[in-house]
Amino acid sequence: MMKRAALMMAIALALAAGTGWAKLPVAPMSEEQKAKAGEAKAKAAEAAKKEAELLGRYQDKVAAHYKKTQGKSKAAAPAPAKAAK
Repeated sequence: MMKRAALMMAIALALAAGTGWAKLPVAPMSEEQKAKAGEAKAKAAEAAKKEAELLGRYQDKVAAHYKKTQGKSKAAAPAPAKAAK
């Protein structure tokens, strides 16, 4: 009987905690806040575009280096010796 009461109390506390942590609705934005949000969004999009271009450039550079060095390492490696029968 005591375990059941403790279980019921734990469930009640969990439900109460869930409602306590619920998000409140967001207040509507003013025109000034909307403008600032739009500017921030545009600035973030521009930064993401620049980062994507840099990433592509560096990926191309790494791919070219890989292709260049792979050819040399295969040519420089000695051929494996065949096992004698």
